[in-house]
Amino acid sequence: MVLRRRRDARDEARSARTRYQMRQKLISIGDDFWIEDDRGQRVFKVDGKALRIRQTLIIEDMNGRALCRIQERMLRVRDTMEIEGPDGQRVAMVKKALISPIRNRWAVKIGDGPDLAIRGNIVNHEYTIGDGSNLVAEVSRKWFRVRDSYGVQIEPDQDDVLILAITVAIDMMR
Repeated sequence: MVLRRRRDARDEARSARTRYQMRQKLISIGDDFWIEDDRGQRVFKVDGKALRIRQTLIIEDMNGRALCRIQERMLRVRDTMEIEGPDGQRVAMVKKALISPIRNRWAVKIGDGPDLAIRGNIVNHEYTIGDGSNLVAEVSRKWFRVRDSYGVQIEPDQDDVLILAITVAIDMMR
């Protein structure tokens, strides 16, 4: 009886997670691409802005309303991308570690929340995003068999758009 309740609780928690499908290596300035849910439905559009000095992408909902902007920060010692909300306020800053001899290390400074750390293999899209002891999201290629795709699984009670924007920013900087 106790084991059944634990299994049911674990299955319920697993089903509450949201999973998105991202396309690998399709992010380039001036190109647009879609973020799909795990059923293949288009959920968000990433609009690449051409003819700009800085790399700029805008994540839009299905109605074309801008949800956030991802923009490269120039003249910095290390690679940095800023994520702004629809009102232009900075929501997060994604930074690559200055010295990283063995593997890529990334940090995300959140404006009004706990900072996030990215751990794992960025190049192969097998990494986690967490705020210390708590898992916020997991990025992996194993969920989708579509070539050049990877998945982003986001834990409940997280800002899906922000996590997807962080993933896009990391993909652009790697």
